[in-house]
Amino acid sequence: MIDRDRFPVDPWRLVERSIDLEDVGVTETLFAVANGYLGLRGNFPEGRHEYEHGTYINGFHETFQIRHAENAYGFAEIGQTIINAPDAKVMRVYVDDEPLSLDVADVREYERVLDMREGVLRRHIRWMTPSGKDVVVDDERFVSFEEKHLAVLRLTITVLNADAPVTISCQVINRQDGENVYGGTPIVPKKAGFDPRKADRIEERVLQPQEYWQDESRSAFGYRVTESGMALGVAVDHVVDTENEVEERRLIEEDIAKNVFRVHARAGVPTTVTKFVTYHTSRGVPPRELVDRCRRTLDRAKSIGCDTLLVHQAEWLAAFWDRSDVRIGGHDDLQQATRWCLFQLAQASARADGMGVPAKGMTGSGYSGHYFWDTEIYVLPFLTYTTPQWARNALRMRYLMLPAARRRAFQLNEAGALFPWRTISGEEASAYYAAGTAQFHINADIVFALAKYVRATGDMDFLHREGIDIAVETARLWTTLGFWRTSDDGERTFHIHGVTGPDEYTTVVNDNLFTNVMARFNLRFAARVVRELAAADGEAFRTMVTRLSLEAGEADAWERAAEAMHIPFSPALGIHPQDHVFLEREIWDLENTPADKRPLLLHYHPLVIYRYQVLKQADVVLALFLQGNHFSAEDKLADFEYYDPLTTGDSTLSAVVQSILAAEVGYQDLALEYFRQSLFVDLADLHHNAADGVHVASAGGVWTALVAGFGGMRDHFGELTFDPRLPAAWPELSYSLEWQGTRLDIALRRDSLTVRASEDGTHVGFSVRGAPYMIGPGEELVVPLADQGPIIPGRPTQRQFADIRREDGTLLSASVPTVTSTIPVIVPDPDGHVPIDV
Repeated sequence: MIDRDRFPVDPWRLVERSIDLEDVGVTETLFAVANGYLGLRGNFPEGRHEYEHGTYINGFHETFQIRHAENAYGFAEIGQTIINAPDAKVMRVYVDDEPLSLDVADVREYERVLDMREGVLRRHIRWMTPSGKDVVVDDERFVSFEEKHLAVLRLTITVLNADAPVTISCQVINRQDGENVYGGTPIVPKKAGFDPRKADRIEERVLQPQEYWQDESRSAFGYRVTESGMALGVAVDHVVDTENEVEERRLIEEDIAKNVFRVHARAGVPTTVTKFVTYHTSRGVPPRELVDRCRRTLDRAKSIGCDTLLVHQAEWLAAFWDRSDVRIGGHDDLQQATRWCLFQLAQASARADGMGVPAKGMTGSGYSGHYFWDTEIYVLPFLTYTTPQWARNALRMRYLMLPAARRRAFQLNEAGALFPWRTISGEEASAYYAAGTAQFHINADIVFALAKYVRATGDMDFLHREGIDIAVETARLWTTLGFWRTSDDGERTFHIHGVTGPDEYTTVVNDNLFTNVMARFNLRFAARVVRELAAADGEAFRTMVTRLSLEAGEADAWERAAEAMHIPFSPALGIHPQDHVFLEREIWDLENTPADKRPLLLHYHPLVIYRYQVLKQADVVLALFLQGNHFSAEDKLADFEYYDPLTTGDSTLSAVVQSILAAEVGYQDLALEYFRQSLFVDLADLHHNAADGVHVASAGGVWTALVAGFGGMRDHFGELTFDPRLPAAWPELSYSLEWQGTRLDIALRRDSLTVRASEDGTHVGFSVRGAPYMIGPGEELVVPLADQGPIIPGRPTQRQFADIRREDGTLLSASVPTVTSTIPVIVPDPDGHVPIDV
């Protein structure tokens, strides 16, 4: 999938050994550095040849009025989009007044390395200038994990064979408002046309200057955002280390600052410029206060020094990898890609500190910097089981959004709270309700993640003080959104209509299976934790009842609705329909759909897609995984074989779930194929949009596919179980889990599962393929394995639909939508009857 001459295999580093400016957008994403708060795209420090010069801060956004072609009550009104913060990455190099420009430079040596153990991006260039100067340029860049608001850039230039005038122009540029003036023309033009995955663009000025100044080598700006009212402070400072003679020139205006170092370079004598950069943002603090904070950050960073900061960065990452690494024996290519994905999760969430985890992290502007359900379902499992504090921080973000979620539920005529489908501020920002607001399942997804976190960590304090509010308010919504029906035989069932599940190729349906299954979980969990709190802490229970105005009998009502929840099932086909009418649609013939018509959402109107059985991403299959204890092995196999051939994989969220279920039901080779698709979705740009940022949820799904798919780990309501599925070509898979305060180091081999408990933990119970085990602190337990589960060759295909009939006896048929200029003529048979499909 990857050009290994250009990107060689290295288990701990992503290495680029040659320049290709044609895919500069992708490499800007792949070589981005971030810490969960601040992110710098992998742009070249020369400030040229960009796809998108990007500097992003989590939650720093502008708002705008959403203009609906036809408005209606309750449509989202205010859009939100991430702001491109002032760009401090620029450190331009001139020798003999000739600029280093990679499109024309005579580059004799080149290497760019993202070191995932040290958390540093480094680049080495050897450049022969037109006048024959042999120049070595080495630069490095990192965003500190310890110092949340700090980035450091360091550039060293050495003229090897002659004395020469050298200039290093360090700049800060407001590209959000001045890109055309200061940024030049991108070397790789962005594709024109419709793509809902890209960020919203604002034509008016976004960053309003409040102050700007220079003090020796320090430059600072303060801005206020035009509509959202947010504030930003950014400041840079420079340290020059050289035995050469240096002069400094300075310039600052409201949208640009320059600190220019003119060096009388002697042959072989290096010059190093270290650039300390800091950003502070706020919703309520004035820019001047943020600039003062920037001063303090810079003072501290300069006193610590770049070399010590680099040591701290490596120490931080050593601890991260100790608890988070997943090791794949004998496959360095897969190991490299896996570690890159895990590193992206750290870069997206480590210092989010109560903010959300954007779909692209801080690596690009895709999806406008919004938070989705991606965080709870695909990212939080990794955080919960490796660094629980990060998971707690992400869940607190949802707790802080409860007031807005309550307002949204009221606006939609429901009780409780409805969390936004996509947001930064907490307000719904989805302009297309059918694939946005209608995805009510986000409520249950958040509660599901909350439940996993509480059961895995035992953090009852968070549950009782804040988490329970989420559980109660979301349960209330389901009771008013759903309704009761009574059949002829007197059976009462609970239904949920007018919703959209995870599959966005099927919208606004009745009784979506995923939604109903997850709502059932939500209702049961809320009822259970209310009763547990009443039994455990009467005072805390009474405080909660008062705070939420909880009425007697609400928990019983939630439980009744959960027990009566309608779960669609087709006896004729032996599967669970995705929704009430899903099986009435015709089947989209994916096997005969031209490749140039994929993804479908960019080539077919939604009304075309909605008429077919075709999936953007796994929907029922995801329910089978998340709520697997409520489905039999036979159910899972039948459902997987039915839905897998209907799934386009147009969403990067799909392959990881398909991999997990494929492994569980026995399609082990297919599971590995789907895993590789997930693993390389960005590294190989498989969806042709990696230039817009990392697919963070897919990266999180890689961890889950390894641990839950091949490792066979499940945690259904606090019961830890293992049923491994180690791929045939893998000699070993090992990883660590944090469980109730005890670290478990797990090694899976073909004939055994080894579990080692940390010395400082407690006794942990778990089961392996139904057999119970208990392990104590410091103990090691080896469980023999007879096999790695069932094995089914090949993959399900659409040929299985050839002779399948629906409940009403009609045959299923597969086709590809076509455009015709002729009107079809239906010819009666000899008896005058018009033929119909039976």
